Amino acid sequence: MNIEVMFPEVCNLYGDLANVKLIKDSYPETVVIETGLKDIPYFFENKPDLIYMGSVTEDNQVLVIEALMKYKGRIKTLIDEGVCFLVTGNAIEVFGGEISDVDGTKLRGLGIVEISTKRDMFNRFNSLYIGKFDNLDIVGYKSQFTHSYYYNNQNSSQLFDTIRGAGLNPEVKEEGIRINNFFATYVIGPLLILNPDFAKYLLEQLGINNPKLLHEKDMIEAYKLRVKEYSDSNTGFYY
Repeated sequence: MNIEVMFPEVCNLYGDLANVKLIKDSYPETVVIETGLKDIPYFFENKPDLIYMGSVTEDNQVLVIEALMKYKGRIKTLIDEGVCFLVTGNAIEVFGGEISDVDGTKLRGLGIVEISTKRDMFNRFNSLYIGKFDNLDIVGYKSQFTHSYYYNNQNSSQLFDTIRGAGLNPEVKEEGIRINNFFATYVIGPLLILNPDFAKYLLEQLGINNPKLLHEKDMIEAYKLRVKEYSDSNTGFYY
């Protein structure tokens, strides 16, 4: 199994690379290819099993978009062919349309997913998150200066259905983007460690039958406690 990690030197704000470490630790034969900002992506001439990108600062978003723009057509082809992508935090915005700042600045994304983004660097949104993916509970955290808005959504669907917290923006319950096996969410950090059942679902999409995770029993026990805590009406969700 080959995993391409995009721009680990800048896309790891919240320990996002722990998602890949979990897979590598669980399946040591996994080959992890780290693609830097100056590198030609492995996916340009090859087909990785998984392409991963984590959270990035707003300044570095510009560099990431510039690095990927010339490969936009190839990325679309890989998504159409069902290659798995996992995109966490504000990296989702890289694949979207326009990012508009309150000062009037606008940044054009790759335009692959049908969302537009509004940014306000004077107001950070923080929240615990609990949602649904099919019949699975999803828990995690959000910390962002941005919210995104669906503007067409004909070729994609939401990733999660929000139970507590904000969706793609505070006005909707739909969270994230899914196109075939392209999974993108604003949930930050070690999403797969926090959600072992979702991690196993992803591994199944990568062709692994009956997947097993390192320390799976402990992870599931912690996950169940977290779901219970986040579902408690007395839990202090914060915004």
